[in-house]
Amino acid sequence: MATSSAHPKIGLFYGSTTCFTEIAAEKIQQQFPEGQVELFNIKDVPLSEAEKFEVLIFGLSTWDFGEIQEDWESHWDEIGQLQLEGKVVALFGMGDQVGYTDWFQDALGMLHDELAACRTIRIGFWPNQGYEFAASKALTPDGEFFVGLALDEDTQYEFSDERIKQWVAQLQLELADVLS
Repeated sequence: MATSSAHPKIGLFYGSTTCFTEIAAEKIQQQFPEGQVELFNIKDVPLSEAEKFEVLIFGLSTWDFGEIQEDWESHWDEIGQLQLEGKVVALFGMGDQVGYTDWFQDALGMLHDELAACRTIRIGFWPNQGYEFAASKALTPDGEFFVGLALDEDTQYEFSDERIKQWVAQLQLELADVLS
């Protein structure tokens, strides 16, 4: 199914150990027009599949003391080898701002840095208001934004659906701007 530049086909790649990232990926997919977003669990699909899409969404969680989720960790060395230059990329991350307050969303920041080195066009930065944490590698240099949507299913589950809805609306506006 071909899509117009107003509704480009999007590849959403995620890794999920406890299913929370997978559930968030499905909720993100549901906020887009039907058929626009194709989901890929990187446990089952080579990360090189991302090269087939002009627009990408990557989702991962931060584990323990700022560690990358296991499926992403097993593919980490592949990221820099991917041909992603000029592709539009948005990120979302799962983290626990209370239990791991010094490492909140660190994996999100690490993935962002890897993708920046690939010369991607990054969109979907998310305000850091409404969160309480001590430190994060996922903040922009000015500290005002996360480099992607920050979700916390441990302590702010009740905000996730609305944050996803707002973030997807933001992505749709940014995509229309970037792809015009």
